[in-house]
Amino acid sequence: MQLIGRRDRRGPPRVGLFGHLGACNIGNDASMQSLVSYIRSQHGDAVIDAMCSGPERVTELYGMSAVALFWQHRFEGRVSGAAAVPLKVVGKVLDTFRTGAWVRRHDVVMVPGAGVLEASLPLWPWAMPYSLFLLSAWGRLFRTKVAYVSVGAGAIKHPVTRLFSNTAARLALYRSYRDAGAREAMRLRGLDVDHDAVYPDLVFALPTPQDESEGPGCPPDPGETDLVGVGVMAYWGSNDDRRRGDAIYAAYVDQMKELVLWLLDSGRRVRLLVGDANGSDDAVLQRILEHVRSTRLDLEPSRIISDPVHSFRDVMVAMQQVNSVIAMRYHNLICALKLCKPTVSIGYSPKHDVLMAGMGLERYCQSVDTLDMARLKVQFEELEGRSAELRHYMQERNAENVLQLNEQFAKLSTVLFDAPEALAAPVSVGLPHSGELG
Repeated sequence: MQLIGRRDRRGPPRVGLFGHLGACNIGNDASMQSLVSYIRSQHGDAVIDAMCSGPERVTELYGMSAVALFWQHRFEGRVSGAAAVPLKVVGKVLDTFRTGAWVRRHDVVMVPGAGVLEASLPLWPWAMPYSLFLLSAWGRLFRTKVAYVSVGAGAIKHPVTRLFSNTAARLALYRSYRDAGAREAMRLRGLDVDHDAVYPDLVFALPTPQDESEGPGCPPDPGETDLVGVGVMAYWGSNDDRRRGDAIYAAYVDQMKELVLWLLDSGRRVRLLVGDANGSDDAVLQRILEHVRSTRLDLEPSRIISDPVHSFRDVMVAMQQVNSVIAMRYHNLICALKLCKPTVSIGYSPKHDVLMAGMGLERYCQSVDTLDMARLKVQFEELEGRSAELRHYMQERNAENVLQLNEQFAKLSTVLFDAPEALAAPVSVGLPHSGELG
């Protein structure tokens, strides 16, 4: 592909953030916040904006300009059914050139974390995979530096999705993965990954509420002894399970009902946790609450609680008070591990097992597709008995994760901003409260 020279740019570097950001996916937004804090800390003159799924929310939270990732975003909630089909077709054509025009205005475009190179949850090829392909292709054409930073990747069966995803990754200037399994998946998909690095998920660079109040390095808060955090998710299966989605969802909800009742009947209290701010998990949470209250009529209301969340920080505040966690959403797991909470993972992707193994918790994993409730109960009771030991090990691993991410931030400064390699000072990464500018 012939490269088109860009005009001579003077002044501060222009940096774009690209992806499914600002759309109430708490994990994705937390990854974005990590990169925003790095850029503002180390490259304070940079002008940052975004092309994303939720431009209004990004502008509100981070005080930066943002444009919609998809042209048809302006018709959301106003047009549906057959009338929406031609709009989507027109939108794809317009998005091809809108993306190119946006990329051309930037020196650097970064994709912050998230599972952008995987299809472990339902995914249409002409949605994000095509958008990422456009991003990298236009970046190569206009010599804009495109970086995929600590992203997730996995096997993709759908040929069109795999083609868009592989081409997007291949055309990028910089790629790093959030675990070794993601890099290996890309190798098996035919990419040369010899120069690709593995760093922790970007969210591990964010401070905990305890760090903010007591300073980094303080002993982790063990929480309330009998309080268990249970993270729930609206799970309909993987990208290959669309036809069985309803049955998968119903089976999962029934298993969560059984789990919560077992915890309550054994004398524990339960805090139900969601992982998104768009309400997608609320139906699962409500079904569990209704079932508990209809089958345990004499249960004290304080024995099972839930809190609304609007940000990753809200999840951390709620989770900090629990003693241990059983969770499914990937960034609920990261939150629990970041807070040094002994955790059992109910995973829908190999990335869960890799994440848990890195924190010394490989014994406490199950796949949601083969979930064995009897084994889960045994795992949880063993986990509780080892909580002090596991909490100490997780604290050590969290400190190492921060060091590795600072190493990556220094590398990004060299590769993307032409800064000297000596720029390796610790990055000041903060996390805004809900509704607060980053």
